[in-house]
Amino acid sequence: MLLIKKVVFSLFAMSVMPVYATEVAQFQLDNGLMVLVKEDHRAPVVTSQVWYKVGASYEPEGITGVSHILEHMMFKGTAKLKPGEFSKIVARLGGSENAFTSQDYTAYFQNIETSHLGRMFELEAQRMGYLKLDEAEFQKERQVVLEERRMRVEDSPEARLQERFDAIAYSVNPYRRPVIGWQKDIESYQLSELQTWYNQWYSPNNATLVVVGDVKPEAVFALAKEKFGCLPIRPTGLHKPSQELVPVGEKRLVVRDEKAKIQSLMMGYAVPSWKTSENKQEAYALEVLAHVLDGGSSARLSKELVRGSQQLTRADAGYDLYARLSTQFTLSAVTSEGVTLEQAEAAMKASIAKLVKEGVSDAELKRVLAQVESSYIFGQDSMFFQGMKLGEAATVDIPLAEIDAYLERLRSVTAAQVQAAAQKWLVEDRLTVAYLLPKTALIEQGAKQ
Repeated sequence: MLLIKKVVFSLFAMSVMPVYATEVAQFQLDNGLMVLVKEDHRAPVVTSQVWYKVGASYEPEGITGVSHILEHMMFKGTAKLKPGEFSKIVARLGGSENAFTSQDYTAYFQNIETSHLGRMFELEAQRMGYLKLDEAEFQKERQVVLEERRMRVEDSPEARLQERFDAIAYSVNPYRRPVIGWQKDIESYQLSELQTWYNQWYSPNNATLVVVGDVKPEAVFALAKEKFGCLPIRPTGLHKPSQELVPVGEKRLVVRDEKAKIQSLMMGYAVPSWKTSENKQEAYALEVLAHVLDGGSSARLSKELVRGSQQLTRADAGYDLYARLSTQFTLSAVTSEGVTLEQAEAAMKASIAKLVKEGVSDAELKRVLAQVESSYIFGQDSMFFQGMKLGEAATVDIPLAEIDAYLERLRSVTAAQVQAAAQKWLVEDRLTVAYLLPKTALIEQGAKQ
């Protein structure tokens, strides 16, 4: 299974790509299932994806990670399928399949030859309506998830830093909880809790079916109606996420980890996403700002701090434009030998201060747009990533027209707007800073607990 951390989005290099190369056909079944189809006839293959409007940010305290472990259990049998049979059928037909959980959604996909699309619909309809949760399979999968957490988080100092950073950067925003769940919660799950979660969220009226490939929309709609149309509507769970508190001052954290070999730094500024922004142009300005700071070797952070002063061996910036809730504008860095975390933090802040004071150049804006357009061209080669953008937009309730207009929106951002966004949002009161130190290292003078 794939585990997606929305703040980082490292898995999806094309996560900002628009999908407007061809028209997207839309259809909704009587039971509420939304169907999106995009034709791409370059090869006789198709990606079929089912997206559910539920993820880690929907979960209450005490059962963090329940969306993720339920994703695992979706491969463990239905009323008609034995545990693991779903995957065996896909493999036998020459396809590939997987699933992923994020803060905002859970999705399942198959990439397969077009003639097998109906069979994929049959299998997904089984999982959507007739999942069989078995106690013995559940206990085995709990151990799989605990091992996954150990490998992904406990054995990775930077992942542990990210997890603890999120926990303090967000006050009430549910993004503060890890997608995989806290270990104690995983250890205490009851099968009945998974059944309740499935009943609340896994229904056609809470799902979107996305198909991209060598198909005709009318044929896909007819097939979807045949295979999914009999599934009943179920009431979905109630979810009203708390609004994040207005930041009132800087937050700090020092993590000393016995497995850490190098020291690193995370910084994050509390910012709105496109959905939570009162001024949508500001959100696009923040998107451009992230590319200005971290968009290849010619970007600000690399040019000034990695290749320039050589204080850092790595410097990154990130912003999740289409997050469902308010998010963080993040900066991270690994220090060069002999450079303290305080010095690294000061260097990062100096780079931001320079941008705030002097703004960005037209040449930088042209570079950003050229890189994004180049990535778009390559992104269109992947049916899977085309489907990803459709599914994400539909599930997070971003209008498809807005996704299509992504490049147009970036072109409309001015240098003055980028500078204004930095001046407004990248301020000390909105800042969270986290240090990662080897456990044996001394905290440098001036570091705050």
